[in-house]
Amino acid sequence: MRTPGSVAEAVAVQEELRPLVDLVGPGPAAPTTVAGLDVAYAQSGDLLAAAVTVLDARTLAVVDAAVSVGRPAFGYVPGLFAFRELPALLAALDRLTTRPELLVCDGHGLAHPRRFGLACHLGVVTGLPALGVGKTPLVGEWAPPAAERGAWSPLRDGGEVVGRVLRTRDRVKPVFVSVGHRISLENATAQVLALTPRHRLPETTRSADRLCRQALTEHPRRP
Repeated sequence: MRTPGSVAEAVAVQEELRPLVDLVGPGPAAPTTVAGLDVAYAQSGDLLAAAVTVLDARTLAVVDAAVSVGRPAFGYVPGLFAFRELPALLAALDRLTTRPELLVCDGHGLAHPRRFGLACHLGVVTGLPALGVGKTPLVGEWAPPAAERGAWSPLRDGGEVVGRVLRTRDRVKPVFVSVGHRISLENATAQVLALTPRHRLPETTRSADRLCRQALTEHPRRP
């Protein structure tokens, strides 16, 4: 995958690929394996580690994992983070021995200013069903969902529903779920709930977060 040389070129790539996104799905109702993808940055900002962990969807045990460490491939531009992280994430995906049935990204899909966040980009490039789970919103307005686990409210941007604000734990801050590729919003919501039996964030995200942070800690630094 070629890295764009400018912000304008990156936006043009998003506009070109956006029509390829499948927002209907329905996606796998009972996947066997689900992958979590996350990226951690060194404090200096000039090094990142991308991690992919594949979990058994029934037990949530990690059955495969891979890491890629390198430099960010693009500048720090809101709405274009995928271009910073995608090359390393794709490299990590290529190192897996298990092909996951669903990608769960630490970020957004449709809930993006140009309706083409990281989850959409990864889904289109890999062809795999993908969804995004964000800790904070990138766009949109919403009303707080009810306090109990499983409650949700629509995330709207410009009058369009772009995701759901989902409560994964009783009386705990919600997460922001959006479709990436080849999955419906209803199914994406169900998959996120299945991946959050004990914590606010999906086990896929938690395991990938641990792995990429560990990779940064262990990576040799130049003096």
